[in-house]
Amino acid sequence: IDNKTGCIYSSSLNYFRCSGPRAKSCFLSSVPLLFWLPRYPFKENVFGDLVSGISVGIMHLPQGMAYALLAAVPPVFGLYSSFYPILIYFIFGTSKHISVGTYAVMSVMIGSVTERLAPDSEFIVWTNNSNESFIDTAAQINKRIAIAAAVTFLSGIFQLLLGLVQFGFVVTYLSEPLVRGYTTGAAIHVMVSQLKYMFGINPQRYNGPLSLIYTVLDVCSLLGGTNIGTLVVSIVTIVCLVSAKEVNSLLARKLPVPIPVELITVSDFTHTLYEVEVVGEIPSGLQPPVLPDFSLMGTMVGDAFALAVVGYGIAISLGRTFALKYGYKVDSNQELIALGLCNSVGGMFQCFAISCSMSRTMVQISTGGKTQIAGALSAVVMLVILLWIGSLFEELPKAVLAVIINVNLQGMFKQFSDVSGLWRTNKVDMLVWLMTFILTVLLNPDVGLAASIAFSILTVIFRTQLPKYSLLGQVPGTDIYRPVEDYNQVVQIPGLVIFRSSATLYFANAEMYADHLYEKSGVDITKLLVHKKKLEAKRLRKEKKEQKKAKKEAKKRAVEMSVNSQVTAVHCFVQLEAPELSDKEEKLAVAIVAEPELDPCCDSGLPKAIILDLSPVNFLDTVGLKTLRDVSVLNLLSNSCVIENLEKGGFFNDKVTKAVLFSTVHDAVLHCQQGDTKEVRHHT
Repeated sequence: IDNKTGCIYSSSLNYFRCSGPRAKSCFLSSVPLLFWLPRYPFKENVFGDLVSGISVGIMHLPQGMAYALLAAVPPVFGLYSSFYPILIYFIFGTSKHISVGTYAVMSVMIGSVTERLAPDSEFIVWTNNSNESFIDTAAQINKRIAIAAAVTFLSGIFQLLLGLVQFGFVVTYLSEPLVRGYTTGAAIHVMVSQLKYMFGINPQRYNGPLSLIYTVLDVCSLLGGTNIGTLVVSIVTIVCLVSAKEVNSLLARKLPVPIPVELITVSDFTHTLYEVEVVGEIPSGLQPPVLPDFSLMGTMVGDAFALAVVGYGIAISLGRTFALKYGYKVDSNQELIALGLCNSVGGMFQCFAISCSMSRTMVQISTGGKTQIAGALSAVVMLVILLWIGSLFEELPKAVLAVIINVNLQGMFKQFSDVSGLWRTNKVDMLVWLMTFILTVLLNPDVGLAASIAFSILTVIFRTQLPKYSLLGQVPGTDIYRPVEDYNQVVQIPGLVIFRSSATLYFANAEMYADHLYEKSGVDITKLLVHKKKLEAKRLRKEKKEQKKAKKEAKKRAVEMSVNSQVTAVHCFVQLEAPELSDKEEKLAVAIVAEPELDPCCDSGLPKAIILDLSPVNFLDTVGLKTLRDVSVLNLLSNSCVIENLEKGGFFNDKVTKAVLFSTVHDAVLHCQQGDTKEVRHHT
């Protein structure tokens, strides 16, 4: 029975059935709005959600238009992306506090796809009368809109599929250092991409690895042709935005709502200056849904998957952070489905991929937003702008939007301070942060993400290959055992070797496990294996000799049976008992490490027993099993998962039983010290 969905699955029949109440619960969990909206505390939350929704909606206007520039599409499509996905998340999302919509990192990833698949070179038109050329911008813009919608739709399909197969745990491969290093590297791409608007120049577009370096060099070479009017607008906007944000931060506790500095800046520059490039036409109304161009999707599968993972990773990270702070739970798989619907449905309305914005989320929380109602109200604000107000911003200089983008990146650039903190706490995490940042800057966000995840996984493998190996000693008078090299007061048990590795045992470190066991204990496993084989051969010869002797005795007794039939019972008893070895003989023959004094050639300095503490081990592969089998230990401290691996791997047999398993190290030590031959079963 699936406890989450209430479905009853049959192992013998290819069908399932759901009870009525369970089916209702499953439906409500798929559409969270139907669960929480009837329970909405109207009086307590409505005012805070109203103020928060209006404040965040005002932020959506300049950010939506600005991030559309990053995606290389007209600004109005940023406004669409700040409307449709928000409504869908309001219905299907589970986080009460995050503000979904346009996001700088996602936009620059979209822009890399649109510029790669619709470069300027494909839209050059030559005039008939003169040997001159120009770029057909109308055709190029239409193509880029179609590309952005297609890759957004495909990324949404990926998120839906991952959510339906309960694949939300994929975000666990995006560690916090990786995410922060990645967003910082992506912020560099965002900043460089906006320099052309801030200086009024037109550098060449580059794609592929090192494209950022080539772009910076090209921008530097074109600085002599800077548009003075554009530069003045950029400088004034920077001063205004930075000053206003500082005022907001200083008066945060006194102001009921933050000053909408972006909106004020946008309103002040709604006229043309010195041939400054402006936003252009912003049509009123909403676009009808259109199916994406499926013929384009074959060239953007990798980009779409990267967008799906990055968008989900950022949203779920922020969602879990605020859910933990305010005491509720975010369903990771439902979040995947919600974001998938936002992008797939949004793609049909010509939106580009969305995620969660930290700046808008902080404003939503600081202004009193407590539920998804705030997000729905911000969508209403965007609807009003799209229907009636959008045309007022047609004369807005693009330089203003570029400055808004770059000033809002200051939070990401502050993440450089992570390096010093990670240097003090965990140098491996610091290395992951730095490598992720470098790979993202040099290889572009899409390829850089894949390379960063691969590097992060390699660090995990590297750490499991180099665990800490320790000999354990006893804290006198207690049942506590600690590494002898780390604690001065622990005492090694005479005649016993207690060995522990800090990592799991598998093919990558199995050989080092045996080597360190020899190094720490002085027991040469290879020699003991040879010694074991000799004793095994000796035991087999002895058994064969005993069997021949038993057969001779059986024949002799068979003759006596013909004289006296009463001897038959005694004969059968002797025939059955004669070939068996005593318990003591069998243990001495098998547990070579435990009883080395069997062989006169064996070093008398060998320990009485080796105890392996496998409590840090969470799984064993076949190589790890072979290593344990080769060690031939008497006692193991293990857990239920490892015991299952031992059973499936054929570790136990008639000679090596579960009597070698103990719940604690102390139990194994007491067993060895007391010389108890009884079988001590493992307690799970």
